[in-house]
Amino acid sequence: MKRLSRTETEAVVLWGDRQKPAEEAAEYIKQMTKPVVAYLAGKSAPPGRRMGHAGAIVERGRGSFESKVKALTDGGAQVASLPWEVAPLVGKVLGR
Repeated sequence: MKRLSRTETEAVVLWGDRQKPAEEAAEYIKQMTKPVVAYLAGKSAPPGRRMGHAGAIVERGRGSFESKVKALTDGGAQVASLPWEVAPLVGKVLGR
């Protein structure tokens, strides 16, 4: 597989879950020159519940699924609701 250089990269796909720091990712996305498409798993997970690893703590109102989607959207990312929506969104942001 050929590794792409920064100049060959056309878009970035961010794949994560509601327990990751999407708000921090959104700050980086604001600085990016490439379009970003994101997908967050865990939409139906109960708020405030640990989901299997030490970093899975929702705190200070920043951990809800909705707050993470909002942060990513405000940062400039297109956010897919379902995994199979990622590829069409990438095509859309690339004008294809």
